[in-house]
Amino acid sequence: MSRIQTQQTKKPIKRVAVIGAGPAGAIAIDALAQERAFDLIRVFERREGPGGCWIGDKDRPQPLTGFASLASRTADPPVPIPHTLPALTPKLDQPRFTESSVYPYLETNVDALPMQFSQEPFPSEKSDFSINLHGPQTPFRHWKSVRGYIEGLVNRNGYQDLVSYNTTVERAEKVGDEWKVTLRKEGQQKDYWWTEWFDAVVVASGHYWVPWIPEVDGLEAFEKMRPGSVIHSKHFRGRDLYEGKVCISCSPLFLFSKTNPPKQKVVVVGASVSAADIAYDLAHSRTAHCPVVHAITVGRNFNGYFGDEAFRHPRIENHPSISRVCPETRTVFLVDGTSIPNVDHIIFGTGYSWSLPFLSPQVPIRNNRVPDLYQHVVWQKDPSLLFVGAVGAGLTFKVFEWQAVYAARILAGRAPVPDGKEMQKWEEERIKVRGDGPKFSVIFPDFEEYFETLRKLAGEGETARGVGRKLPRFKPEWFRAFMEGHDLRKRMWKRVNEQDREEEKKEKKGEVRAKL
Repeated sequence: MSRIQTQQTKKPIKRVAVIGAGPAGAIAIDALAQERAFDLIRVFERREGPGGCWIGDKDRPQPLTGFASLASRTADPPVPIPHTLPALTPKLDQPRFTESSVYPYLETNVDALPMQFSQEPFPSEKSDFSINLHGPQTPFRHWKSVRGYIEGLVNRNGYQDLVSYNTTVERAEKVGDEWKVTLRKEGQQKDYWWTEWFDAVVVASGHYWVPWIPEVDGLEAFEKMRPGSVIHSKHFRGRDLYEGKVCISCSPLFLFSKTNPPKQKVVVVGASVSAADIAYDLAHSRTAHCPVVHAITVGRNFNGYFGDEAFRHPRIENHPSISRVCPETRTVFLVDGTSIPNVDHIIFGTGYSWSLPFLSPQVPIRNNRVPDLYQHVVWQKDPSLLFVGAVGAGLTFKVFEWQAVYAARILAGRAPVPDGKEMQKWEEERIKVRGDGPKFSVIFPDFEEYFETLRKLAGEGETARGVGRKLPRFKPEWFRAFMEGHDLRKRMWKRVNEQDREEEKKEKKGEVRAKL
């Protein structure tokens, strides 16, 4: 094992660029700063403030375009760089997928205990919405609490002065033993481009930005005939947008009034947590009720943490996959030969595509994961490039902290880096067990092993004299709270499903009496 400055650069790391000021970037800033080893730490965040995907948007997202590139996971290519820098150019019109994925009443789906970093307690404030669903001891938090938590991490100790907002890293390339970082800052009318130079780069930009929507014949034409009728779950802005418009497929016997407005027919595609939340929300609230929400779940794998209870709601009808869509009749045809006519909206909760256009082509994406990362952190080909947050869901905030401290210790020269063969062997062995796709990056269920491995790799550094973040031992109660939070949500879905099922029975009895 060797130190990074002798292995790769032959000089100490003194200038570090951090890409992203979401939860991974926020904890990376503190981990780096506490090492007290760097002359310059610069953070580049393309949104207007800290928070990452927990920032809310005031405006509705633009309608989706480029469905073929979304399906092929090529929708976020590198942008052309001006030949001469610095430069002022017309504002970029290429979609960059920076829009938020939150809606007004979004709550966390993970207990606050496993979400919080080890030295920074999570806000205790609980929303009335969450209390009504889960009781006064609800472990979940409103999205604004999460945003405020991240903002507080960045706006402490003068860290806010390290961050350049509305600034996109468009290219990061190694030139000699330095990283040349090309930046674009959005102005009101023009974009300003320039370059800065660093000894190391920490990528903490996340991977929940570019939506993945599968290829479906007729889908793009369906969207073009009524822009906004096809969205990804990240563009869902709440149930209210799906009520009060004419739904031509409802029974003519159904009488509409100001207190009983017509509903829209909605198809939700996907069997994981976002699709479950949206389908359940629309069904339970009766916002989209025509007479049911149509969920494309049959034959799909349900989320391993949350299961299928949300899709068991009495006003959700589950279907197999879509074969094609007819734009003219707005009919969704299914692989079993059946169809759903007169559809108003199709919502895809089908996940995201990893995208690193600023590192292309030197760091490729393979099978929707970043290859050549040792312990999901160290780029094997050059350990002066490190990642925080390149993992799947599960104890993610805490994982970010352990990764950030390990990365910071490496750059400070206080943690060794294995040789290339050892790092490559680790990846090869993991591929044998997890495969070479997204499951490679899923830590569950081996949280304790992973946390303790990173803690040992990071070492104590110089924490004995107050330098650097000290990582505690893994606590099983973090994992327990994580799983119990999922069980709480599943029990809530089951309880409400049973209540709504009884309500449906009473309503049907009432309709029968009315006819008599």
